[in-house]
Amino acid sequence: MKFEKLQAPKGVREYLPPESQSFEWVREQLISPAKAAGYQLMELPVFEDTNLFTRGVGESTDVVSKEMYTFEDRGGRSITLRPEGTAGVMRAVIESNLDRGQLPVKVWYSGQFFRAERPQAGRYRQFYQVGIEAIGLDDPALDAEVIAIADRGFKNLGLKNYRLEITSLGDAQSRAAHRVDLLKYISGLQLDEATVARAAINPLRLFDDKRPQMHEAMAKAPILLDYLSASSAQNFAKVQSYLTDMGIAFTINPRMVRGLDYYTGTTFEFIHPDLGAQSGIGGGGRYDGLMETLGGQALSGIGFGLGVDRALLAAIAESTVPSQEFTSDLFIIPLGDESKGQALTIASSLRTSGIRTEIAFGDRALKGAMKAADKTGARYVIVLGESELRDGSVELKRMSDGVTSSVKIAQLQDELQRALAL
Repeated sequence: MKFEKLQAPKGVREYLPPESQSFEWVREQLISPAKAAGYQLMELPVFEDTNLFTRGVGESTDVVSKEMYTFEDRGGRSITLRPEGTAGVMRAVIESNLDRGQLPVKVWYSGQFFRAERPQAGRYRQFYQVGIEAIGLDDPALDAEVIAIADRGFKNLGLKNYRLEITSLGDAQSRAAHRVDLLKYISGLQLDEATVARAAINPLRLFDDKRPQMHEAMAKAPILLDYLSASSAQNFAKVQSYLTDMGIAFTINPRMVRGLDYYTGTTFEFIHPDLGAQSGIGGGGRYDGLMETLGGQALSGIGFGLGVDRALLAAIAESTVPSQEFTSDLFIIPLGDESKGQALTIASSLRTSGIRTEIAFGDRALKGAMKAADKTGARYVIVLGESELRDGSVELKRMSDGVTSSVKIAQLQDELQRALAL
């Protein structure tokens, strides 16, 4: 019986060797600035109660209305694969009472997220993000730190062709004043029924509508930045001042609203024009009121999500990805069963000391094993046979020029560490 070959689901981006090494490098470079700033790991489930996202992200967003992977589990509960990270972090903070301790709560996370979008370059139904959240304090300096951590992550990748756009979505007072005039403006537009319904829930969503006719229709709409309360305007001015002090360039985009309803105050996005239509490589903002919406205290928070997939594409576009193919420091070729056991013992000891060690498996002939060592890019090779085991010494061959030296097995680790340090 011949079985049909299976394929990965449509819209899923897989990372296989050697490209997976580049993916891992990007992820680590994006995470490291958060670790250096005192943010700690939070590992969260990839599925949550659907209400978490409908309440937290917002019913007017495309994420909730069109893109969530939602299903009923065996207990009849509505479950959704996480489309973003902030709501899950906030749920965990509330449930675990982390907000009752030292503030701000500073955490980072990474992993897969899911949206039922139309797949294209840089847009996947399963995508990867690195994110941070700082919960519990409303301080413009904290806003600037969060933006700086994201900026440092992209600089770690060697990226230069990106830009940072920022705005403020104000406080409740600012948005209430703006909403009156915005709804008056929208009432004069010729809109389809679905767009009218979205505007009724959150009129700011119309700024995020990607259709060309909506861009044109909203071109003269009142801008929220013109309605900021005195405190919101002061906070936004301080954020700009702190970013300038840190040497972080930015432009103000007064029409930015991003795709999630919970954003308030400082909001930002990183754009990389080399990626075409999917040019957003990361962004975030402040979310006053989200914790209350999810049943917690009235505490503020700010965070970001950086796209690992798109950051990798940006690094490839700018040719900043280092060679990531695995190369071993030592390739051991055992000849015979007894030699295999000794090879495993030697390899285990060397790996513990940080020396990358591979073994030739499969009882291949010496000539074939040497070819394998050459293909893997191994820096050194030893052959373990009866005579080597008997004498307790091996010939250490440097693959770059073929030079060999006799080394006692007991001294192999020291000799390799010396040679590799040169």
